[in-house]
Amino acid sequence: MSNAHPDPLSGPTTGADAPDPAAVSAALLDLLDLRTLGADGSGGSTGADGVDGARAPGAAGGASAAVFEGDTRPQPGGHVFGGQVMGQAVVAVGRTVPETRHIHSMYSYFLAPGDPHQPIRFSVDALRDGGSFSVRRVLATQGERTILAMTASFQEVQDGLQHQDRAPEAPDPEGLPTTAEVLAGIDHPVARYWATQRPIDIRHVTDPIYLRPDGSGAESQMLWMRVLTPIEADPLVHDAILAFASDYTPFEPILRRQGLSWVTPGLRMATIDHAIWWHQHVDAGEWLLYVQRSPSASGGRGLTQGEMFARDGSLVATITQEGMIRTGADRR
Repeated sequence: MSNAHPDPLSGPTTGADAPDPAAVSAALLDLLDLRTLGADGSGGSTGADGVDGARAPGAAGGASAAVFEGDTRPQPGGHVFGGQVMGQAVVAVGRTVPETRHIHSMYSYFLAPGDPHQPIRFSVDALRDGGSFSVRRVLATQGERTILAMTASFQEVQDGLQHQDRAPEAPDPEGLPTTAEVLAGIDHPVARYWATQRPIDIRHVTDPIYLRPDGSGAESQMLWMRVLTPIEADPLVHDAILAFASDYTPFEPILRRQGLSWVTPGLRMATIDHAIWWHQHVDAGEWLLYVQRSPSASGGRGLTQGEMFARDGSLVATITQEGMIRTGADRR
């Protein structure tokens, strides 16, 4: 499972200068810059290592398409951020299909927490290459342990029937407080990480619940998000960044509905599975409106449904996530 909940914001610590946002964005691109290994994972480079490198056509019939390796980044809580593993997995599978095919869906199971002190290996299998669609499976491993299993489907750009939901009314993101402004005055590693080291600028339309619960028991929330600074990258990387960013806030609608906050004592959360459908492919440097709700929580699990909209109101992605969520005396 992906550990999605760091330690509560309590206790003072030494202050530090905030990193340059451009450097934080560049670090995200570096994180998605997977190294290409030999098809057997032996370490022999078979092509360009950059995220903008050429993507080789995959073999059909379940044959091994490629093996990649990615770095990790430490974060509060002691585990690898689940969105990082998903984003890297999207890059890995995307490099094994022709550039004319774009990801339209993926489903991930988080099987074990990732170790931030070890690189992650991504082994991709080509399950099918048809006339319009390609399907890939990828396992993310550290040593002998599998931490994520993902299946993803890609499609040639095609015309067809069209309809979509439209974005609800929401205030412009420029007038909303940043996470750094919301957490101003909280001198703690977790607060500083959320405020200055996450590569995604998150601005809540609904009051944020970092420090205090939503007393209204609201069933949904809205927030804007984008990369801290504009980036130039292959469309595959922008799709990977959407996957990365989509994992930051799915627990929040559950917490809102239950009258909890991120710092509720005894709260434990971890992602079980996460699915995304891409309806359009967007620039991750442009604002996206993320509308989320939780239709169910039971058995120590909570489900969230989300829609992402572009600034013009068009629907660009649909996201669902199920996670373990427990409080107080509950046991994992």
